[in-house]
Amino acid sequence: MSNPNLDDYIKNGVYGAKETKPEERREFLGTLRERVVIALKQPQVREDGIYQEVENAIKSSEGAKLYLNGHLDYAYLSKYIKVANMYKMEYTIVTNKDYISEIGLLVAYDHAIEKEEIFVSENKESKEIHEEEKKGFFSNLGSLFKK
Repeated sequence: MSNPNLDDYIKNGVYGAKETKPEERREFLGTLRERVVIALKQPQVREDGIYQEVENAIKSSEGAKLYLNGHLDYAYLSKYIKVANMYKMEYTIVTNKDYISEIGLLVAYDHAIEKEEIFVSENKESKEIHEEEKKGFFSNLGSLFKK
């Protein structure tokens, strides 16, 4: 009969460490939803400017960590990294080659806080920007000649 600790050690070496809720961890950039303070989806991170709600969460969440989606261009992430550095918050850029999460960034603790609403709704201004982007180049060009 073999030693149970040895069996566990061999299984960890072959299959990797046991992980709770692996699907949820992939979606929430390596952490669990119950730990999240605030989250933005990828299109929101790509917008110009910084969401004030995220800056407030970074400022007021001492001991939390900023998780950034590594599939986004660094130019979009750098503005939030600057805010994290300003308030001395640790950050991690998470890139999962097997799964691309729709979440662009989140602030989370290493323990559960069970916050009910974690996603920031889009600003009315940002929705108007998206409407302009959807029109395309030629429709915008036509509006220049109308003036």
